[in-house]
Amino acid sequence: MALKFLRSLMPKEERFVDYFSQHAECIAEAAKALSAMMQAPPTEREARCAEVGIIEQKADTVAKETLFALHRAFITPFDRSDIHALTTALDDAVDLIEDVAQHAMLYKIDHFGPRMIELAEVIEKIAALLIKALPLLHDINRNVVHINALCEQVGKLESEGDRLLHQALSELIADNPDTITFIGKKEVYDMLETVTDRCDDVADLIEGIVLDHV
Repeated sequence: MALKFLRSLMPKEERFVDYFSQHAECIAEAAKALSAMMQAPPTEREARCAEVGIIEQKADTVAKETLFALHRAFITPFDRSDIHALTTALDDAVDLIEDVAQHAMLYKIDHFGPRMIELAEVIEKIAALLIKALPLLHDINRNVVHINALCEQVGKLESEGDRLLHQALSELIADNPDTITFIGKKEVYDMLETVTDRCDDVADLIEGIVLDHV
């Protein structure tokens, strides 16, 4: 308790919240680019995949800047382990989106079904919620109710991602594709759902930070 009070009196490095917000924007941009790739003509997909890669590189830069700032900061607005974990979870989400795009190209998936597109759209919706929630960490006490409500919505969308994955796998089995197509599409579905899991991890970490500061 005394340490918490002492931290409140000392000047803090506040740019971490801005870094988190930039990272969430990268998730949104990557998910949008992935959706565009899925719906693009086959001749345009390689270029669309490259766009996802460019966004992933931008997210890597944000992650490096965040961790460098963490290393240099004397006093941080949140626990150092929370900052590191949140940065990792945000970066993992973007990495996984790039993995989806690359695996789709690797397995030469020629048709992206409705469930794939819906899962990408769920990720876009979750990213939009994180973009709203993360800047609110600048003033946690004033925004606690709003932050928790946004994180709850993320959890509901993650559950929707679970449902879509189960539906997608059931449909995939029913289609009885060749082995390579089955493996490729299953991996893409699994990775898309894992992105929603990582975004839900971000929401859980945000809620943990809130609990530590109210």
